[in-house]
Amino acid sequence: MANWFECKVRYDKMMENGVPKKVNEPYLVDALSFTEAESRIIEEQTPFISGDFSVSAVKRTKISEIFRDDTADRWYLAKVAFITIDEKTATEKRTVSQILVAGSDFDSAYKNFLDGMKGTLADFDLVSLSETPLMDVYGMKVTGSNPAPATEE
Repeated sequence: MANWFECKVRYDKMMENGVPKKVNEPYLVDALSFTEAESRIIEEQTPFISGDFSVSAVKRTKISEIFRDDTADRWYLAKVAFITIDEKTATEKRTVSQILVAGSDFDSAYKNFLDGMKGTLADFDLVSLSETPLMDVYGMKVTGSNPAPATEE
């Protein structure tokens, strides 16, 4: 199971009009600890940012799964209620999970969500689907001479 951390990176970004502006952009990193998440975001962002930058925040998220789309440039957060029936009391129980979905726009994110949920045996309701400010998502890096196949969760 992946541990997703939201890392905010603060740096001076050159705007289209040529004026530098201080920005604080969020990224998502798969890491085992807060320390590793900070180290990974520094490693991933160093080639893209000229000048000084800092990691202003690292926090654990409750994202349980990610549905990727390499053609998409935005990230949407889907809150999904999985519905189960308690056999003893015959009552309906709803368990909410958060799934990050890539999409070029709302419609493509919704389609990618439905495609990702195909084959799901549990009943579910899509509670909400909203665009996030996330700039990019970095999965776990596989290193070593005999890497295991990468899996998304």
